[in-house]
Amino acid sequence: MNDIESGAPDNFKAFQLLSQVMDEQPVSQRELAKRLDIALGLVNSYIKNFVAKGFIRVKNYPRNRYAYLLTPQGMAEKARLAYQHVHYFSNLYTVTRQDYLQLFRDLADRGISRVVFCGVDDVAEIAWLSLREVGVELAEVMDDDHAGTVFMGHEVVAMAHGLLSGNHRVVITSFKRAEQLRGRLREMGVADADIFHPDSAHGLAAESVSEWR
Repeated sequence: MNDIESGAPDNFKAFQLLSQVMDEQPVSQRELAKRLDIALGLVNSYIKNFVAKGFIRVKNYPRNRYAYLLTPQGMAEKARLAYQHVHYFSNLYTVTRQDYLQLFRDLADRGISRVVFCGVDDVAEIAWLSLREVGVELAEVMDDDHAGTVFMGHEVVAMAHGLLSGNHRVVITSFKRAEQLRGRLREMGVADADIFHPDSAHGLAAESVSEWR
């Protein structure tokens, strides 16, 4: 069973939470939820689980604040999860890089020499590295959430603006928001035949990376 199938994203959240409580400073569960961008109830569930397993001890402070003290068992668990984190992302990088490389090779074989990226995150950076190997040109980068920023020398533009350029061969470069972006492109009149995304079994499975960010 690979790391994706074994629930690695959930394990990474556990690693993040153990890392957040290492300094033993008083903090509320609400603050932890905000830092990790997860539900308050999920933080509470993790904390209870860590206490039950002997990974942390809890010290009470006024106003619903607590210090979570990492035990020797907790330190060992954090080290184990850190190793798993590195191994998971190493595998994910390799799979994602190859999926996009194959996609761009297929597009080049069809005579497509210019594409637009839609979606800016860590996956987009991996896709860009694959694109450079094939020699297909990156004409535009679109993402409503990141418009005005710069990605690999390209100003990121809103989707409506990017589609005005006429470069409608769009490659979705986010696993986390793949379906959301695909739906938005369809709403804006882009045909399914002009929307591209790695569709191998590994590529689809890698969408679970959304829980890591």
